[in-house]
Amino acid sequence: MYITFEHVNKSFGTFKASDDVSFGIEKGKLVALLGPSGSGKTTILRMLAGLEHQDNGNITINGQIVNDQSVQERGIGFVFQSYALFPYYTVHDNIAYGMKVRKKSRQEIGQKVEELLQLVGLPGLGNRFPSQLSGGQRQRVAFARALAIEPQVLLLDEPFAAIDAKVRKELRRWLKEMIEQVGITSIFVTHDQDEAVEVADEIIVTNEGRVEQMGTPIEIYKNPKTPFVAQFIGESVLLPDYSYTKLNGFHTYEGADRAAVRPEFVKVIPEGTKPRYPLACQDGVVTHTAFRGNSTELTIDVDGLSLKAEHPVDDMIRKGDKVKVMVSRLYAFDENNAYTLINDVLKSSDMYYI
Repeated sequence: MYITFEHVNKSFGTFKASDDVSFGIEKGKLVALLGPSGSGKTTILRMLAGLEHQDNGNITINGQIVNDQSVQERGIGFVFQSYALFPYYTVHDNIAYGMKVRKKSRQEIGQKVEELLQLVGLPGLGNRFPSQLSGGQRQRVAFARALAIEPQVLLLDEPFAAIDAKVRKELRRWLKEMIEQVGITSIFVTHDQDEAVEVADEIIVTNEGRVEQMGTPIEIYKNPKTPFVAQFIGESVLLPDYSYTKLNGFHTYEGADRAAVRPEFVKVIPEGTKPRYPLACQDGVVTHTAFRGNSTELTIDVDGLSLKAEHPVDDMIRKGDKVKVMVSRLYAFDENNAYTLINDVLKSSDMYYI
């Protein structure tokens, strides 16, 4: 592994920001640290950068323990949420700053700055000032400045948070392509699930100072391993007190006392339409609808349970309509673990048709 955390702990007074954190990251990967506010993701980033020192445990970069190394010795490039550009420096001088500190020649600096302006898609803008750039352009300058010192690792602290939604989506695609082109090991902090799933090669989910789960976006999304991940990822509805036994095709799972269902696991069949799996369906009543652009979000009462579902906008369903509801899967969990359960009717039907 190119970067490793081994049993790292960090406390601020009585608050434990990192609780026995251990993970490894391969060289060249783009990894997201995903979690709610206060979950410890930024503390991990700052300890890796050398801006905070862990209480105990080891941090390694490229096989070398860096516990006692300074920020400069670690070879870290840092991109901040607020850009942190010098307002009275031109774009060229902002990008060149780190190289000037390292006493690079004027010729080397000039050539490198031009290369980086091309890389980040801002050729010819070297003489502008940050105030003359859009938010997206300023963030690209911040990326270029971080890359100018040729760091071993690039760290990004919520890099798109200060940018409007449309530009943020464009920058996500651009960042992924740029990291693949440069090949630098990169870690970015985010609380945005869509951002993490779209951009990252791997995701580390943090909660209360702990690493809950690490894996590819598909692994994290489809197979959550802990109760927190099962509820945090996606837009799950919590079903407490074994209530998922009210859903056709499901039974209690030994030791599990709660469950969560995502909208995409809930299929809604309008009244009068014959369902494909009638034994997996049950009656429901639509209690709320919300237009979401390319779909309608439905809230449905099923035997006292309030489920959410996504439904095509061209198949109109209104509040008060009676419908058939089928839940294809859910996540059951106990105190420590989450388990993916498939509707028994669907499993037996698939076996029958095979």
